[in-house]
Amino acid sequence: MTSQVSSPAEQADPAEQQPGFSPPGAGDEPSRLTGQRAVTPDSGGEDDGTEDGGTEGRGAAGATGTPGGKEVRRLDRVIIRFAGDSGDGMQLTGDRFTSETASFGNDLSTLPNFPAEIRAPAGTLPGVSSFQLHFADHDILTPGDAPNVLVAMNPAALKANIADVPRGAEIIVNTDEFTKRPMAKVGYATSPLEDGSLDGYNVHPVPLTTLTIEALKEFGLSRKEAERSKNMFALGLLSWMYHRPTENTEKFLRKKFAKKPQIAEANVAAFRAGWNFGETTEDFAVSYEVAPAASAFPAGTYRNISGNLALSYGLIAASRQADLPLYLGSYPITPASDILHELSKHKNFGVRTFQAEDEIAGIGAALGAAFGGALAVTTTSGPGVALKSETIGLAVSLELPLLIVDIQRGGPSTGLPTKTEQADLLQAMYGRNGEAPVPIVAPKTPADCFDAALDAARIALTYRTPVFLLSDGYLANGSEPWRIPEPDELPDLRVQFTTTPNHELADGTEVFWPYKRDPETLARPWAVPGTPGLEHRIGGIEKQDGTGNISYDPANHDFMVRTRQAKVDGIAVPDIEVDDPSGEARTLVLGWGSTYGPITAAVRRVRAAGAHVAQAHLRHLNPFPRNLGEVLAGYDTVVVPEMNLGQLATLLRARYLVDVRSHTQVSGMPFKAEQLATVLKEAIDV
Repeated sequence: MTSQVSSPAEQADPAEQQPGFSPPGAGDEPSRLTGQRAVTPDSGGEDDGTEDGGTEGRGAAGATGTPGGKEVRRLDRVIIRFAGDSGDGMQLTGDRFTSETASFGNDLSTLPNFPAEIRAPAGTLPGVSSFQLHFADHDILTPGDAPNVLVAMNPAALKANIADVPRGAEIIVNTDEFTKRPMAKVGYATSPLEDGSLDGYNVHPVPLTTLTIEALKEFGLSRKEAERSKNMFALGLLSWMYHRPTENTEKFLRKKFAKKPQIAEANVAAFRAGWNFGETTEDFAVSYEVAPAASAFPAGTYRNISGNLALSYGLIAASRQADLPLYLGSYPITPASDILHELSKHKNFGVRTFQAEDEIAGIGAALGAAFGGALAVTTTSGPGVALKSETIGLAVSLELPLLIVDIQRGGPSTGLPTKTEQADLLQAMYGRNGEAPVPIVAPKTPADCFDAALDAARIALTYRTPVFLLSDGYLANGSEPWRIPEPDELPDLRVQFTTTPNHELADGTEVFWPYKRDPETLARPWAVPGTPGLEHRIGGIEKQDGTGNISYDPANHDFMVRTRQAKVDGIAVPDIEVDDPSGEARTLVLGWGSTYGPITAAVRRVRAAGAHVAQAHLRHLNPFPRNLGEVLAGYDTVVVPEMNLGQLATLLRARYLVDVRSHTQVSGMPFKAEQLATVLKEAIDV
């Protein structure tokens, strides 16, 4: 199994993306690649066992000199983490570095991590915001276990992240912030820059604030205004260190601050000053090159994309392929709100967005749109699913297509709004009164959110059922390269509305029966309200088979409940594929959703060490693939890593009577590859 995405292109402003029957364009400078994928699950790339690790994972491949005398080292991968206050612009800095890395042609994976508060307490540990980027000249799957480079904008950023930084890594610190008061806020009695605690690292003390203010003197800005550009100084410095392109960042800044040209030029000046500082200072004697990943991936046009953006484009593409208007009824909630924001930009493609006053109104409006003949969607996170549960049950009863997009986050209750978790699986499976089965689809990577949205729409439209699409915060906010599919690669999702009577009574009268089913799919007909002669009754009270009339008959209720279950059980999903190149593995690791990247990286490490392990990954969680039971029975040990307390493991044990080994984590952060590799080695050795 290999990464689904690959060599990237510059990410354009989302507002400029115009998806039609094919997904949106690749941005201002799309990359056309002709190389073929060279990385396989057990050779090259992440398979060497150090891909996500510390400084040994940087893989220096050679060194050259420059005319100015500074050494340039060639690496095959780098992991960088930007960290500072939530107001220091670390997410913007990371995004820009990522975009330039994408335009250069590296494969990449990102991990934004930020507080839930809009403006968290400055200088405190809870207020630290970070952005981690892993980029390489080959196929990679995760943002990396540990950063090779940490950029710490203040003492809090250093203290919050130092435990993740391996010895020998590089740390760039803003020395201007290491004064008595900021250090005292986070418990530093003495300066870590002077007490020897950082002796095992390559520390680069840089007065970022002072240098930025000095560089912006000519702009006549206040000190506070000038300080805000220190993140651009840091970005310029890192861009020099890793030979990142700069032109598009300058274009971006001028566009972002087009209404404030002075601020725009100040940020450009700070960015250039950071670049020049790296070029001229003696403290940075070495810069690094990471070659493009063009030879590792299939030919095509690529762009960098986040999970929520890919999901949004997938929904638009599904509506175009179905020839239906797209309707989103939603209430803003982290981390799902970006989908509402993005879809609201695309009215020209028949998209209608409704920001409701609450979660219940949002899904109610969406279900009404489904009744009216639209491809209907509602987006939310775990707390919102709880509020929507009654209407989801109504959609099950009405048997109308409806997509429920759940971007999972840490719970329970409001929990951890900006942290990731996979703990809504059982809620999606059973969180309604009565027998109310709903299909469940889960993407595995940020780019895979596009395909998962199309798949969920296929199921909803074909089988006339609500469908859960379970993403999570890690996928939603993370990004990776995405190959833009050609139009003829997209599925045909067109549906036929019923326009004429479909049943003949004993006396020869032709009538419309709203619950007369397709014998193959068990789907009921979809008739748009107002179609002459097709007036029919719907509602939450149990219906009589065929006619749809209210029925309290026990035998009819039993039949309808079993029929709705049979419809979901009969949904066509592909068999699960097992990656077992040696054919000798007795241990299988089975994942779902966003655990794909860490699991695959861990499997590669284990195989590189000479052990045999098989891997499989579930996209469809209800119904399960037909061959899943047979696959599970074929291995002595089955390990199931999840970011919950074992919800999939519980379902597998109940359904297949297999004693799977559950490995769980609920820290709000994704698994690390080395952690899972250790778990797999222990399972193999038992």
